[in-house]
Amino acid sequence: MSETNLWEQVDLYIEEKLIPADPVMDKILAANRLADLPPIDVTPSQGKLLRIYVQMIGAARVLEIGTLGGYSAVWMAGALRQGGKLVTLEADPRHAETARANFALAGLEDSIELRVGYALEQLEQLAKEGIEPFDLIFIDADKPNNPGYLQWALRFSHPGTVIIGDNVVRGGEIIDPHSTDPRVAGVRTFFDLLAGMPNISATAIQTVGSKGYDGFAIGIVTG
Repeated sequence: MSETNLWEQVDLYIEEKLIPADPVMDKILAANRLADLPPIDVTPSQGKLLRIYVQMIGAARVLEIGTLGGYSAVWMAGALRQGGKLVTLEADPRHAETARANFALAGLEDSIELRVGYALEQLEQLAKEGIEPFDLIFIDADKPNNPGYLQWALRFSHPGTVIIGDNVVRGGEIIDPHSTDPRVAGVRTFFDLLAGMPNISATAIQTVGSKGYDGFAIGIVTG
């Protein structure tokens, strides 16, 4: 059995043991496939991990940068404190249309605010509106702009805010300082920024599974 196949089998085992079947989540993934969205949703185990993070900190306000079809947003929004709100940003109108339908399917339309447009522009607009800080911020959009997303995330944080960045290992490519891949360069700069920020304590975890070899960064704002 290849390593990749083994990782997939372990993912399935974890899902069977710890993640009860959910027809709504299955329908959301099916809708994303039917809409021909890129197959880059978080896995069910990763989605549940995001939900647990929301529950652990008792989050009432969550910001997600990168909606795709809304699968991860539904995982997180389902764990918000009563009256909470998740704001999610999506650049592609077609993806946003699918996500809206998925939010309705999950019965979470009132808990999720979807904004369509380039994330950096939407983040600037949020600042102009004087939006309140968020308790958890999930960065999962185009990697070349990760440094900008991180800087905005800190601006929208308060002490105790949790910031999570997905896909930060890139199959191990992040250790190559000579990579010409702009996604790798964006992630490397993201790490450089994290390393130089005294007001956030962060680490990163490598992951393997049905999505291959990657990882996520997680930090908490300390001041």
